[in-house]
Amino acid sequence: MTTRTPAATDKITVREATIDLLRRLDMTTVFGNPGSTELPFLNNWPRDFRYILGLQEASVVAMADGYARATGRAAFCNLHSAGGIGHALGSVFTAFRNQAPLVISAGQQARSLLPMQPFLGATEAANFPQPYVKWSCEPARAEDVPMALAHAYHIAMQRPCGPTFVSIPMDDWSAETYPAAARVVSRDTAPDPDLLAALARALGRSERPVLVIGPEVDSEGAGETAVALAERLCAPVWVSPFSSNVGFPEEHPLFAGFLPAAPGAVSASLSPHDLVVVLGAPVFTFHVAGDCALFRSDTPLFQITTDGEAAAAAPIGTGIVGSLRLALPAIMALLPARNRVAPSQRPLREIPLARDPIPAEYLMHMISATMPAGAIIVEEAPSHRPAMHEHLPIRGFGQFYTMASGGLGYGLPAAVGVALAKPEQRVICIMGDGSLMYSIQALWTAAQHRLPISIVVANNGGYGAMRSFSRALNVEAPPGIDLPGIDSVQIAAGFGCAASRVRDAASLEAALIEAWRVNGPVLIDVPVDRAVATLY
Repeated sequence: MTTRTPAATDKITVREATIDLLRRLDMTTVFGNPGSTELPFLNNWPRDFRYILGLQEASVVAMADGYARATGRAAFCNLHSAGGIGHALGSVFTAFRNQAPLVISAGQQARSLLPMQPFLGATEAANFPQPYVKWSCEPARAEDVPMALAHAYHIAMQRPCGPTFVSIPMDDWSAETYPAAARVVSRDTAPDPDLLAALARALGRSERPVLVIGPEVDSEGAGETAVALAERLCAPVWVSPFSSNVGFPEEHPLFAGFLPAAPGAVSASLSPHDLVVVLGAPVFTFHVAGDCALFRSDTPLFQITTDGEAAAAAPIGTGIVGSLRLALPAIMALLPARNRVAPSQRPLREIPLARDPIPAEYLMHMISATMPAGAIIVEEAPSHRPAMHEHLPIRGFGQFYTMASGGLGYGLPAAVGVALAKPEQRVICIMGDGSLMYSIQALWTAAQHRLPISIVVANNGGYGAMRSFSRALNVEAPPGIDLPGIDSVQIAAGFGCAASRVRDAASLEAALIEAWRVNGPVLIDVPVDRAVATLY
């Protein structure tokens, strides 16, 4: 099919101008769940676009989030009016924390009806998703819709990336306007050269520097430079708490481990060092209260991030706001020659024993031992994250995604988005049985598109993380933690997804190998032992 780019002087409909804009911005994959107020936009859908239908709006936004993060490009969502935005708000919050570039649109009732509080009308639609979108608006005039969408796109793509929102009355699509101008807007900000020089001098003086690396390094494509910096410094590398991307290759000899989201543990891990350098992460993300003695010490700390708010919120240190893609090579060029003793390596992992019921550690070990080279892990199994960290090392950048918000329901639809972005790679989605139920309708989309996703359910019969926190907080017998009577295999089959259950360790290896080979999505339910993990 051939498409004609309209001339800047041509008057065309708002819909035609929007389709032309989306095409030029490479947003021809549209994630949506349609309603009446969106139908004028969907009329005569162009053949060079693909519409990815999700069965619930929270899943739609999470799919777009995974797709945007895996491609590095903004993804376009089309949701149904205020009710659809309400359904999706949890995923909008997660996309904001994930720094996922999204342009979210939603239908609005016809302008002529808005003064009369109509059905499906929203009186303050642009304010509804605030403050968890970077920018939002409902254009004052119909003819301003394409420019508003272009505005939303450029803000979504500026670092730190994130979601934006445009509310569009349904009768705007047929109004006349001019095409939106093609523009180039830079995404990166350059870090302060004087502060980079100060950091280089501090690194030159340091005898025992340590790096803490977060998700921005991977999302900016600066991973290999970060590895080169760590090797040049001969410094151990910790991954920041709750990193939603790969922080550092986990089989590299300088990899020190994952910082827990607990103040005392962070302080204990970093206090032996005379300089702390945080790259692409907050200082620090905590999940439990406590005392971080590091904040009262005289240990210097430098932070480089694109997130000015994170830099402002840091309790200590020198914040350098700017692109890591620009900052890291500049630091490398300023570093003086130094010889340091290599830090001791992490002890070798003990291979877990096979037994029944299957330990979560053994499940993670077998995933690691059998998974195809280049497979991508998408994870949402909070109670099994320590087992994953210990026994499922992520070997390269771009091979791991999880959510930074703490809100469940992200993993499965995000895996759909990642698989749509990377159809040549196997996506392994590791889910807890509790997490799975938040967005299980995403299985339908995976099945409809025959996506190469293997969903491994680490099934401990409930909310395992809550069991762990109950123990840590001395809470006795809280309700609502166990989940009896759920059969994920039958549910998956009902969505058209191949599924099976593995009950014994002797059958696990063969089942996983087969799951990596299936042409399309497959779910493997693995009942694991109910050992209560220590999260912090």
